[in-house]
Amino acid sequence: MSSDDPRACFPAAGRVEWIGVRSRRGQPVEVLEEVQAIPDRGLAEDHATKRAGGRRQVTLMQSEHLPVIGSLAKRAPEPGLLRRNLVVSGINLRALIGRRFRVGAALFEGTGDCPPCRAMEAALGFGGCNAMTGMGGVTARILEGGPIRIGDPVEPYNQRADEPRLI
Repeated sequence: MSSDDPRACFPAAGRVEWIGVRSRRGQPVEVLEEVQAIPDRGLAEDHATKRAGGRRQVTLMQSEHLPVIGSLAKRAPEPGLLRRNLVVSGINLRALIGRRFRVGAALFEGTGDCPPCRAMEAALGFGGCNAMTGMGGVTARILEGGPIRIGDPVEPYNQRADEPRLI
């Protein structure tokens, strides 16, 4: 399969490694084995599902970045400490910004970067925000819902995000 856009080519699917939700802002992350993706809302039981719309319904992070962040922060970060919803391996998440992709049965649209916030200073200690710069992950919205489980594939969907959707 060839493409005029090399960013549309992925050598392999990624994999869901970790799932977490927070029932309310400021609350600790609850680690799950499975979660339901709700279209135009977010992940079931996560505080983001309280309102429809928005570009930041789900946050995703690459597991490959965790050791680098740990090395720079001088502290091994647990995924829940970084307050992202999904940690995945094996696929470049930044290449999915502006594209549609499947996570398990759900269809997502990559909406942007997820830069670290001030909370990372408290979570990782002095310099924690800087340690995460460029590795905070991406944000996405959910176009089609469905279950997401640990071990599910993360793979690009063949339709670009700027193409019309069939409803």
